[in-house]
Order: sequence, then structure tokens, then C-alpha cells
Amino acid sequence: MSQTAALRLRRAIARTEEMTRERTPTGHRPEDADDALGTFATDRALGFDPFPFLRALHEAGSRAVVIGQVAGIMHGSTELTGDLDLLWDGTPHEADALRDALARCGCAELPDLTREQVGYGVTGADGDLCTPALPWGDMDVTTCLTRAETTYDPAGFAIRYAALEDLIRMRRALGRPKDHRRADELVRLRP
Repeated sequence: MSQTAALRLRRAIARTEEMTRERTPTGHRPEDADDALGTFATDRALGFDPFPFLRALHEAGSRAVVIGQVAGIMHGSTELTGDLDLLWDGTPHEADALRDALARCGCAELPDLTREQVGYGVTGADGDLCTPALPWGDMDVTTCLTRAETTYDPAGFAIRYAALEDLIRMRRALGRPKDHRRADELVRLRP
């Protein structure tokens, strides 16, 4: 299996660290994110390192799929982010795996995984855990779980992430200005 997508993400996280090293916290939370820079412009980008949580997901046997801008980066997007959003199937088995991974990574308060979308926070990463029950416009995201791609991090764990075409469709379905801009970038990245 290819390491290309994992290496792209590693380089982006290194750039994020470099670009935020001198930044002081401002109190800007993800809900304060603008449509230009997204969560990269919020305090969430400070110390952003999703790799421990991604490893914990692998070790817990989770089949969750990376979506959002982290998946975009894994396909070659150059825009940075400060959050890690995941799509999961909403089943009790997967909920157990997510709870295990969250606990391994210092989640102080486990989120209510009976909801279609819930925020989470672990050491190094925050984001949303989304199920196919969340309204995605006219898109059924269930197939994104089965069509997900897999990359292998050099540290020895697998990362599942949304396939390029699915990610483009998800971006278009969300419809925010930054989503259209990022979808256009992803279209240009098609092989």
C-alpha cells in the first residue's frame, strides 16, 4: 500500500507547526472560523497533530474515514487546517472502537455517539464525528465508507480517508464558499 497520502499529511502538519509556532492564542474557536482560512485561523491549529489519534483509531480497529480538509490534504490540497473530521457508520461496534481510541488519546469527556454529529477533543486534535444520518443535502454518504482509500503511515498504521470523487461531492453538498473553492482545487488534482 502507498504511503503517499500519509506523507502529504505529515508534511502539512509540519507546515502547520512552522506557520503557527509564533502565533499566540486569540480565543478564536472553530465556530469562529471564516470562509477563507477555516479552522487554520483558529486556536485549533495551535499544536494540531492528528497522528496519535489516527494511530489509536487503527489500533482500536476503527473503520472511521477521514473527511474534510485533512482528507483534501491527503489528496494533495495545499490549504492547511486545524481540525480532523471523521465519518463513521453509527453502529455500536464502531462506537466502541471510537470510544477506545478517544480514551487512549486523552479525551476527558467522551462524546454522545448516539448523535448524528458530535464534536470531540483529544490531545493534538479536535473535530467532528459524523454519521451518514447527518443531512448531506441530496448526497448519501454511506457509500463513502465502503469506497474509502487507505494509506499507510511510515510509523506503521493505516489511515482510511475519503476517495477523491466522494470528497468533491461532499464539498459541493456542504456548499459553503470554502467548500466550493476546495472542491475546485480537488477537481484540478484529479489524475
